[in-house]
Amino acid sequence: MLTSAWATGAVATITFVTLTLAGTHAPAQQDRPAAPVSPMLKLPTVASEFIFTQAPFEQCHASTLVELPDGDLLAAWFGGRREGDKGVAIWGARRSRGAWRAPQEFAREMGVACWNPVLFRLDQTVWLFYRYGTSPKSWHGAWRTSTDGSVWSAPTYLLPSSAPGAEILGPIKNKPIRLANGDVLAGSSVETPTTWQCWVEISHDRCRTWTKYGPIGVPGAPYGVIQPAVWETAPGKLKMLMRSTERIGFICESASDDGGRTWTPARATALPNPNSGIDAVKMADGTVALVYNHTHSGRTPLNLAFSRDEGRTWSAPYILEDQPGEYSYPAIIQTRDGLLHITYTWQRQRIKHVAIDPKALALH
Repeated sequence: MLTSAWATGAVATITFVTLTLAGTHAPAQQDRPAAPVSPMLKLPTVASEFIFTQAPFEQCHASTLVELPDGDLLAAWFGGRREGDKGVAIWGARRSRGAWRAPQEFAREMGVACWNPVLFRLDQTVWLFYRYGTSPKSWHGAWRTSTDGSVWSAPTYLLPSSAPGAEILGPIKNKPIRLANGDVLAGSSVETPTTWQCWVEISHDRCRTWTKYGPIGVPGAPYGVIQPAVWETAPGKLKMLMRSTERIGFICESASDDGGRTWTPARATALPNPNSGIDAVKMADGTVALVYNHTHSGRTPLNLAFSRDEGRTWSAPYILEDQPGEYSYPAIIQTRDGLLHITYTWQRQRIKHVAIDPKALALH
């Protein structure tokens, strides 16, 4: 059964706020643009529920979700004793007929932790990408495939590289996108002791092999941005939003006019970021929906905002969570019925799922 959580009263009309962009250097405090000052809006939801309330792991984080060919939802996350523990595995669950099934183990690597699963469907094949290793500074990539979200192929391991930044890691947190020309583009990034930078990986053969392009970073801030969310603004033209460190303090952006092969230097937007993951999806009507923490510190509140002009301006943020605690690492998709589905970490104890009907939000 869906849990209804409709807000009382009339739905507010969204006011789109023009953002002032910082320069292409790491912005000093006085250079930083002001965040939108409009009040946060209550969010009417179709569903608001935990994927599970009991599970065979103590903590969980970094969820992802995809719509299966039959219309069911499939979610995945990593779970274990704590992040980075060698017993952390990839877990997942299916939502069928309005209810989430019990969590199942999707992937495990002996002796090392699993990290950041990413689900992606290409026609009838579901891809599960994930990382494994002792930490993000030394992890590697792997993937499995399925036709039903239940039975998975044996893992395929993406080979390490001795060249700095050259290793293919797969989509690092957020879902890949399929470009107008048929290529698949995945946002990636590297985290070393001296550098945080974004990259993209592009496949011309339906996710079997990949070519890496980048790096993409904020000039003067090598320890700066990771985990990009990407969408196509027009055939061959792309926009990227990135998580940033507290030194920058704002979601950063970059753009490409050649199908993702070259990118503009990253620069800060007016949307705050407390060094926490984000995700975005371009909806069927062209509106971009962004999930993020609208704060400079901590991981609450968790918010949803919309852009009708490819990310140049954003609406006042809607509230997904605003109580004390951690609400983070969101994933967002739009399903064939037009609904937006979001999953996110809830206090590191559960994964929460929220469904929204954009028609109820007075976006136009």
